[in-house]
Amino acid sequence: QVQLAESGGGLVQPGGSLRLSCAASGSISSIELMGWYRQAPRNEREMVATIRSSDGTNYADSVKGRFTISRDNTKNTVFLQMNDLKPEDTAVYYCKALVRRSTAGVVFHYWGQGSQVTGSS
Repeated sequence: QVQLAESGGGLVQPGGSLRLSCAASGSISSIELMGWYRQAPRNEREMVATIRSSDGTNYADSVKGRFTISRDNTKNTVFLQMNDLKPEDTAVYYCKALVRRSTAGVVFHYWGQGSQVTGSS
């Protein structure tokens, strides 16, 4: 099995910054993609940012220029640096990883437990 452990959520004033971390552990051969998704009350879960093993990144239009995703492949960890946070960024943020548990094996999807991020004064 594979576990994703998130950290770094919290309350921040508008315009402030937070950094989320997500570390993957367990039976991992390779990680094809890691990313962050968020879900606000009464909304569907949406993609925030993803990063592939090739370091290719993808961002939601609403966070471009404010959020930066990065990864440390040696530690199977992904980060989300969030700057200039806005009240509309308030949501539960979930880490996601697409993992091969053996060489050339099937890709499994895993989710973290979720971290609350609140942008409010």
